[in-house]
Amino acid sequence: MKIALMDSGIGLLAAAAAVRRLRPDADLVLSSAPDSMPWGPRTPEDVTERALAVARAAAELRPDALIVACNTASVRALPALRAALEPSIPVIGTVPAIKPAAANGGPVAIWATPSTTGSPYQRGLIGEFADGVEVTEVPCPGLADAIEHGDEPAIELAIAAAAELTPKDVRDVVLGCTHYELVAERVREAVRQPGASAPGLYASAPAVAAQALRRIGAEAAPDAAPTGGLTVLLSGRTGNLSDIALGYPEGRLLQKVTVSR
Repeated sequence: MKIALMDSGIGLLAAAAAVRRLRPDADLVLSSAPDSMPWGPRTPEDVTERALAVARAAAELRPDALIVACNTASVRALPALRAALEPSIPVIGTVPAIKPAAANGGPVAIWATPSTTGSPYQRGLIGEFADGVEVTEVPCPGLADAIEHGDEPAIELAIAAAAELTPKDVRDVVLGCTHYELVAERVREAVRQPGASAPGLYASAPAVAAQALRRIGAEAAPDAAPTGGLTVLLSGRTGNLSDIALGYPEGRLLQKVTVSR
């Protein structure tokens, strides 16, 4: 079994780690183009062109499925990716976990990139899955880029700025960018109020990983032998997990559990 994941940069680590936890025996292909990151400010046409290049590099290795582990690419390029690769390779997009968060009744905050915040796409999801629930859209300028580069001071500043925009009574926080999942606990602590319970965090990685297995008719087998291989593609060229990627728990999990190939 081989599962490919694509993103502009290391935002795919969270979904890759989720797949690895479900199937330690699965081969993983991580395809990205960090030199073109971030994709958020780019035009839809530019994002689509770059996403297709990253996806086609992964497709050359004949995976059983491709996870688009990027909210921006899912919003702007998913139809083009499916048209290019399906039905040979099932393509699984990433959707912010608004529905399960809203099921708790709110208030809910959605942390997302500035380009996604207030977008018709996100507003559509809110209208469909959170009708009648108090929802605050929180733009997080610079956070994804800071996470990508492992810039600790910038990460702290961006999280603090977004926390200031988050209502004090928020019950749940949706992480609307895959990069944010790499600093999830720091987000939780930033919005936690003194004397109050920590808010719930809703990320996309576990659901996306489970959906990928369903699409190929595979069962979760977390106790399987950790024999899965790892291939890292950087703009189509074989590489390795960067030191920055290994600075996050998800990257270290992949390095520890996976047999490199």
